[in-house]
Amino acid sequence: QKKAEATRRLVEAAEEAHHQHEDNPDLQYEYFNAVLINEVDEEGNNVELGGDFILEPNDHFNNLSVNLSLSVVQVPTNMYNKDPDIVNGVYWSEALNKVFVENFERDPTLIWQYFGSAKGFFRQYPGVKWHPDEHGVIGFDCRNRKWYIQAATSPKDVVILVDVSGSMKGLRLTIARQTVSSILDTLGDDDFFNIIAYNQEIHYVEPCLNGTLVRADRTNKDHFREHLDKLFAKGIGLLGEALTEAFSILNDFNQTGRGSVCSQAIMLVTDGATEMYDDVFEKYNWPERKVRIFPYLIGRESAFADNLKWMACANKGYFSQIS
Repeated sequence: QKKAEATRRLVEAAEEAHHQHEDNPDLQYEYFNAVLINEVDEEGNNVELGGDFILEPNDHFNNLSVNLSLSVVQVPTNMYNKDPDIVNGVYWSEALNKVFVENFERDPTLIWQYFGSAKGFFRQYPGVKWHPDEHGVIGFDCRNRKWYIQAATSPKDVVILVDVSGSMKGLRLTIARQTVSSILDTLGDDDFFNIIAYNQEIHYVEPCLNGTLVRADRTNKDHFREHLDKLFAKGIGLLGEALTEAFSILNDFNQTGRGSVCSQAIMLVTDGATEMYDDVFEKYNWPERKVRIFPYLIGRESAFADNLKWMACANKGYFSQIS
């Protein structure tokens, strides 16, 4: 339980730090590179990205020399240490140092804490010096490690809501179908899903699979794609009822233990939302925010974009616009 709480604190800190950061391609930032710390050049000066880094032997870490106040950053040998993507990621992830230290103070049984970035860098606490092999190479790339791959593709339960109200007629509905098909492409065999079309009523795209989720294997995904072509737009869109249905499915399915028992999400494909539906989120998703909301706004109009952006932000999701 303590380790799960420590992980949750790191996740929340990373999300917040990343959200607050604006990428700067010209950012110059000196950080402690795990390979270069305490290295000096021929004249006895600290090498770039090195610097004096205090290391002391510690019994808890198999008597390795570590720094309990700071983390270090390892960058794969085949990547440039000062690549803008790396530097920006290292810069915002410095915020994790404080959480690393606090986690260790709360639970002294913790050993290594780390953060692996999709950009390739690896932040490790406590700070420790890394040594390359005889060829000057460190083959480690966090993105190839089993724990990273499993986390990056963690199983998920997904309900896709498709707006089929009258305003979605024509090209918008065509784009919506393509968007849903693309979302299905991102799902793997460990994921579960269902697709609900909504106007003034709730329509399960596959009526035989009402109120449940199915495994996202190729057969099921292809079957649902065929049913997408049968959608047509008319009437008004009652998003509140659709969201309520989606939350109910995810909650019921999760309680049975049949789903991914991991991440849950609602993908919302629509041309706008006239309300924020905070009453629905307050009833079903707050304060834990276990279900993430990912709105896809179809069309160039941005009149209702603010409500969709708010939904994403208030429910740990991400907003996209497709035209």
